[in-house]
Amino acid sequence: MKQIENGIVYEDSYLGVTVGAIIFSQGTVLIDAPIRPEDTRAWRSAVMTQRGNANRLLVSLDAHPDRTLGTRALECTIVSHQKAAQVFRNRPTIFKGQSVETGAAWETYSDAIGMRWASPDITFSERISLHWGSQEVILEHHPGPTPGSIWVILPTAKIMFVGDTLVINQPPFLAQAELGAWLESLDLLIKTYASYTIVSGRGGLASMDDLRSMRKMLKDVLQNIERLAAKNAPPEATQDMVSPLLAHYSFATKLRDLYSTRLTYGLHQCFARRYRPTNVIGQPEVEEEEQ
Repeated sequence: MKQIENGIVYEDSYLGVTVGAIIFSQGTVLIDAPIRPEDTRAWRSAVMTQRGNANRLLVSLDAHPDRTLGTRALECTIVSHQKAAQVFRNRPTIFKGQSVETGAAWETYSDAIGMRWASPDITFSERISLHWGSQEVILEHHPGPTPGSIWVILPTAKIMFVGDTLVINQPPFLAQAELGAWLESLDLLIKTYASYTIVSGRGGLASMDDLRSMRKMLKDVLQNIERLAAKNAPPEATQDMVSPLLAHYSFATKLRDLYSTRLTYGLHQCFARRYRPTNVIGQPEVEEEEQ
């Protein structure tokens, strides 16, 4: 567990996403959950040693299985955006996996199939504030990687957790991406939150260079798929984008196939959803407005 400042910690060594905790005398705000039960137990134990109140609230920064499969084991009230919550209403109680590989971290964990979901208890549309201690905790809607993505912002401490809006040394998940909104979110981080400590959803603490690199990558993706669409190309043409994009990242060789799958699937879905809806693979989870 790594400390940003007193009572604000994160951990990026577990399978899946970077998790965080904000520890107040009145209770603890947890941010996302590890996938594996043993990691969840270790994380919960580490947080409890920080001497916070037994009250716990878990914030899910979006509905991706990598950050939500382990939420049930944390045994606390869960809050998420209403569009993310809609995904859970359409899921079976027991996780059955997906019909296609998406390059997600949970796909490398054989015991993920059969795990039980925990649906959000509290939802919101744009912004809510928590007051459990000496400083305000803001949960704010910032679509991009998914329609229901949110950030956790601590304005007094100038610390924020931004989920998959920013990932480090690995390709992002593009299947549900709204690239225009995502670029706007990154621009906001660069222009408005330059003085903040930013915790990425995958990779821990981030720099302005990480933000700029992510923005450039997404801008290139947007331009390339628009170019393919102008040529009336099929979604499969996005496969040619995979190797050049992977070349921008530094990662262990053993992860290459996983990250290649992530981009192959994500680019195909991103292009198909935008230009060829009948070519979308399978029945992917889509975060929609509540009716």
